[in-house]
Amino acid sequence: MFVVTAADPGTGERDGCLVGFATQTSIDPFRFLVCLSRRNRTCRTAEAAAVLAVHVLGQDEDQRELAALFGARTGDDVDKFARCSWRPGPEGVPLLSAARRHLAGRVLERVDLGDHVGFLLDPIEVAGDGGAAPLTFRSLPDLEPGHQAG
Repeated sequence: MFVVTAADPGTGERDGCLVGFATQTSIDPFRFLVCLSRRNRTCRTAEAAAVLAVHVLGQDEDQRELAALFGARTGDDVDKFARCSWRPGPEGVPLLSAARRHLAGRVLERVDLGDHVGFLLDPIEVAGDGGAAPLTFRSLPDLEPGHQAG
């Protein structure tokens, strides 16, 4: 599971959400694809963003809390960034302090994938340790999504 964050450079609006659809798409040059639901407020923010950040969550309790914040709450109702520690990254994209690994990537393409939009990223910053086991869909706590899928 990943948390994707975005910042709209025109409005300064920030948002982020929990995502499960993401994959490396190329080795040379390295490319990464992350998919955001069209119903999600983060998708609307990402449409204007030059850079997105993809955070890899671990199994620790603080990581599960991030998953719950970004997976069960919607930016339509709550400022998620007021409830967690973060810092600005490249192009102002929020980088979550508690996430031990992240990739910040320049958006190369936006691809219509039905009820999701695929954002093809060219990594410009990759950071973190590889030691902690990642948080997976099966290890996620039961969450009621902020927006319904589809």
